[in-house]
This record gives sequence, structure tokens and C-alpha cells, in this order.
Amino acid sequence: MQGSLRGNGGPRYRHTADEGAPYETITIDKLTPIIGAEIGGIDLSQPLGNRQHDELHRALAENLVIFFRDQHVSPDQHLAFGRMFGDLHVHPAAPHEAGKPELMVIHADKDSPRANGEGWHTDVSCDLEPPMGSILYIKTCPPKGGDTLFASMYAAYEALSDRMKAYLEGLTAIHDGEQVYRGLYRNYGVADKPEYPRAEHPVIRTHPVTGRKALYVNRGFTRALVGVPRDESDGILRYLYEHMENPLFQCRFRWRENSIAFWDNRCVQHRAMWDYWPHTRSGNRVTVAGDKPY
Repeated sequence: MQGSLRGNGGPRYRHTADEGAPYETITIDKLTPIIGAEIGGIDLSQPLGNRQHDELHRALAENLVIFFRDQHVSPDQHLAFGRMFGDLHVHPAAPHEAGKPELMVIHADKDSPRANGEGWHTDVSCDLEPPMGSILYIKTCPPKGGDTLFASMYAAYEALSDRMKAYLEGLTAIHDGEQVYRGLYRNYGVADKPEYPRAEHPVIRTHPVTGRKALYVNRGFTRALVGVPRDESDGILRYLYEHMENPLFQCRFRWRENSIAFWDNRCVQHRAMWDYWPHTRSGNRVTVAGDKPY
């Protein structure tokens, strides 16, 4: 027993941060060495200069999810901020603000049958070209609770054994929105569509900006590995889900009113905690379009 409790050569995951040059127009307060940072010295209701814009891109690439406190942005300013990072994605199922299909409604209260994002997932990974990033602005918060957890899929991939990496290399998986979205937003009066997106994506994804590899399967949308028996697929996926949910790879964001979170769906999974019933949590999400994973 004593031997089984000993260390085996150090931590499971060794993270070496690339400090790089200091930031000039914003401040960075990391939540953990691996993932997450609060950004200061910026007002997102104001037009951003080129340097500030470049530094936000860098902060997102280096920290995977970035957070902003005490922001007061209008719906149009929220949309404009999203467009600074690319075209906007329209959710295939969720309700949106009137006349603004790119502005998704996020809301849970005492009468809600569910809350958005309760399980670990990557946003709309069932799309042929899944979203690059999501920008969530919470305006109404419960007095306590309602945190969101974020996990680095870079770290989850890098902590795998070399044998498992070799097994997964070149594999693809089916991501299907049908079981997720059908009937999901009935309480909002949203009618179901005839069909929902379904796509095949690599299990190991290469980030188009950083060039780093990340795991790209998730409990929410991934249904099966392609080209292996179903029982083998189920076993491998079960292991990967349990592995990537290790708290070592995570940060946890405690919301306050008028906070914004911006995460990179290409290398991050997230999970929202619905521990605040009967209180209300409400806001909007703008989603930046992405490209086909490779």
C-alpha cells in the first residue's frame, strides 16, 4: 500500500508558461498557470485601438479563456466586440434577442426546467465549422453560485501517455446535435427544426493559431469514434471524458454582475453550475464563427 501512494517522478502534467513580452495596454491576472486570466485596464464599451486589439488576441491565445469585470456594454457593442474576432455564428437551436439572431439568450430562473451548459461540452461542436469562440455577458447574477468551469484541452492532450496519443492520432469522431437540441428550448417557445447539425471531426485537433494539439471530443455532442467497434469506442471515450475533467486542467470563474467571459472553443471545454435555484442568472452570448477542425 505504501508503495502505491508514492510519487512516480513528479506531477502528472508539467506546464511551462511562455511569459513573452509584457503587455502594454491591458493587465493580466492569471487564475491558474494553465488556464484563465482576468483582463484589466480596458473598457469594452469604447472602441479599441489596434494595439489593444492585438493584445486581446494574444491574451486569448496564451490563456484560452479571458475574463472582464465591471463592463457595461449594449447589445450592439457586444455584437461589435465579437465581430472584431471574425464573423458571427448563429446558434442552430437556441433563442435569441428580437431582431438580433447572433445575440443568444442565456437565462435560468426558479421556473426553468434546465440551465444552459450544465454538462461539459464545447459549443456547437456538431457544426461542420464549429465556433471559434464564445463571449458570454452576464448581467443578472445569483447572490452566490452560478460559476462556470473551464478546462484546457491542450493540457488534457499533453497529459496523455505516448501510447494513447499514438492510438488517437488520425482517429475521427461523430458529433451530433440531434440528441442535444431536439426539444431543448421548448420552454422558450422555440419550435424544433427538421434536422440539426452532424459532423465528423478529428479526435486530436491542431489549433490554427497556436499550432498546438488539443483533444476535441466532449460528452455533450460526441457520439462515437469512427472505424472502431462500438464497445471499444465507448470505452475510449469514457476514459477521455474522465481524463479531461481532471481539476488539474481547470479554472473556475465566479461571476459578478456585468462580467464577461471569452473562451476559445478550439481548445477549451466548459461547464456551467446550476447551484443557485431559485435565483436568476441571465445574460447574452455572442459566438464567433470558426473553421473546419483539422
